[in-house]
Amino acid sequence: MAIRNIFTGDAECLYKVAKPVEKFDARLAALLDDMADTMYHADGVGLAAPQVGILRRVVVIDCGEGLIEAINPEIIETSGEQCGYEGCLSFPGKSGYVVRPNEVVMRAYNRNGELIEYRGEGLLARAMLHECDHLDGHVYLEKVTEAPEGFEAPEEDCEEE
Repeated sequence: MAIRNIFTGDAECLYKVAKPVEKFDARLAALLDDMADTMYHADGVGLAAPQVGILRRVVVIDCGEGLIEAINPEIIETSGEQCGYEGCLSFPGKSGYVVRPNEVVMRAYNRNGELIEYRGEGLLARAMLHECDHLDGHVYLEKVTEAPEGFEAPEEDCEEE
């Protein structure tokens, strides 16, 4: 297992569509392990393979309730709304006000090729949506809007990803 370099800013890999994973093998397992190590090392709650330069549809997420490894994830349902400041490991020191659905259902394969459905709300829903955006070449900065008057920015950087 290794800590990988997280690409930042205008790195091309952050803006390209990732390809589906077709082989569930030792190489994929090593990528998942490295991504989890990298995410934890960077104090993030999510990481997508394009952020470490791998254009495959793979994400890892841990919002404090255990690691989710999602291969070829698809958002199949959303509902509600949440508003808040969001950050990204690929844009250190930046955050922006983003409106997203509050509840999400995501279907994905695990490292063994088994199809699993994940349900999340709040931060977990935000992380699922944020990471799936990365797989389609989109970054949260595209969704930043002006916060309503009186909505306070966090005192510290909001590394929600």
